[in-house]
Amino acid sequence: MAHVILGLLMIAPQTFYDLIKGFEAGVALFYSASSGSIKRALDTLLARGLIEVASVEAGGRGRKVYRLTDAGRQEFRAWMTGDLAGLDLETAALSRLYFLGLLEPAERLPVLRRIMARVETDLAALSALDRRLDTLNIPEEHRDLATHQRATLAYGIASHRFTLDWFRDHIDRHETPGH
Repeated sequence: MAHVILGLLMIAPQTFYDLIKGFEAGVALFYSASSGSIKRALDTLLARGLIEVASVEAGGRGRKVYRLTDAGRQEFRAWMTGDLAGLDLETAALSRLYFLGLLEPAERLPVLRRIMARVETDLAALSALDRRLDTLNIPEEHRDLATHQRATLAYGIASHRFTLDWFRDHIDRHETPGH
């Protein structure tokens, strides 16, 4: 969540309300967040010195406008160009893709390649599990359950294959010289 907020603030300084609207307008395509979780993340980013209050708007509410610090910009760039961590590969990949245009053109292809490498690693693990499950003898009383569990695994494998194909196509269309 914090890196997504940093990405939104890379675009422009924003109020808490602006950030909520930013989530609703685009980030919600791949990441759901409540206003409370956005507020907690803002407080953490402030405490870490990654953002600062740029100004307080005049008026009854005195809304704070947040902006990135140099440390926040460095943190965002390190996250974008670093390895994908965590179990939720889809959110990790899509959040980087969403903000990819904030990086210099020469930095984008390596990010996309890192995403693809992670997808390939996860796909290999799912495929290995599928092969191992083929060797098991499932007791009759668990076969109906196992059928749907294997369907879930098949979905994961198909999803990862689709993701790889999609990212390859995206690279071909947008990140190769001459496009």
